[in-house]
Amino acid sequence: MPHPLMPPFMKKVLKFAAAALLVVVVAGGALFAWASVTSANIMDQSFATHEVAFPIPFPLTPQEIEEQGLTPEEADAMAEAQAIERGRHLLESRYACSDCHGENFGGGVMIDAFPIGTLLGPNITTGAGSRTTGYTASDWDRSVRHGVLPDGRPAVMPSVDFRNMSDQELSDIVMYIQSQPPVEGETQRPVMGPLGKVLLATGEIPVSADVLAGLTDHLALPPMAEVSLDFGAHLAAPCAGCHGPALSGGPIPGGDPSWVPARNLTPSDDGMAGWSFADFEGAMRDGIRPDGTPLQMPMTLAIPYTSKLTGVEMEALWMYLSSLDPLPTGAM
Repeated sequence: MPHPLMPPFMKKVLKFAAAALLVVVVAGGALFAWASVTSANIMDQSFATHEVAFPIPFPLTPQEIEEQGLTPEEADAMAEAQAIERGRHLLESRYACSDCHGENFGGGVMIDAFPIGTLLGPNITTGAGSRTTGYTASDWDRSVRHGVLPDGRPAVMPSVDFRNMSDQELSDIVMYIQSQPPVEGETQRPVMGPLGKVLLATGEIPVSADVLAGLTDHLALPPMAEVSLDFGAHLAAPCAGCHGPALSGGPIPGGDPSWVPARNLTPSDDGMAGWSFADFEGAMRDGIRPDGTPLQMPMTLAIPYTSKLTGVEMEALWMYLSSLDPLPTGAM
């Protein structure tokens, strides 16, 4: 309550401040209510995707079986072993599934920060409580490459990064995960905090199912592992999640506010012009720029993976990036 001896102008200031605070509270409440309804509607949408069928694991070709003189049982065992090994390499060098689903794939933390929310990567092993129990190849395709759950609702998975994954690569990854020890336990469903709801409602947190709506084409097999533009482009596809569809860098959609903008990967003056292959390999394997300074978050999270690329993969990726048209940072 204002002091009785308070000057009249101070009383006016207090009244104005109180009115302004009331406006802020009302506006904030309205924004939160709108964001709550809008974000809930977004996550309750139903998306239809195509039906795909691919083998898990991919079998050997008749030519491979004939050349090695294998029995059917031996061919099946070799196909399984090769798929598991390919899947292991994919998850160690290109696809950071364990960052969200945990080192044992039994569940992990994507985001656990108020006021954004709690998003936990579910258990995807063969153990009790797994979110992928009974998954068909088409279910894996919907979840991983389309961001759509089996019931049609959108998943929180960043499927935009995986849309160019081939059938065989997805099959190999599934085979590797299913070869690991089963983990029991069910993880909590996503819970969005107030800021998370606002970011989702305003499109600052993109929903992969929306972005990928209408996608129907997938490669059956990845490009041949050789130093070529095709293979390099295939390797670069997951980079678009942070560096943008044109790989020209800029602010990272839905990223932590503390993260620096993604680097421009095109050979422009504000990109990678002047870099050599040795400079690029040093950054990708050791996390050190040509000037000797360390890379920053979130690229530091990628180094444990990119450091395990084979020599052929590293050269093919560099060949592709070097072939891009020079673009200013953030250009589409």
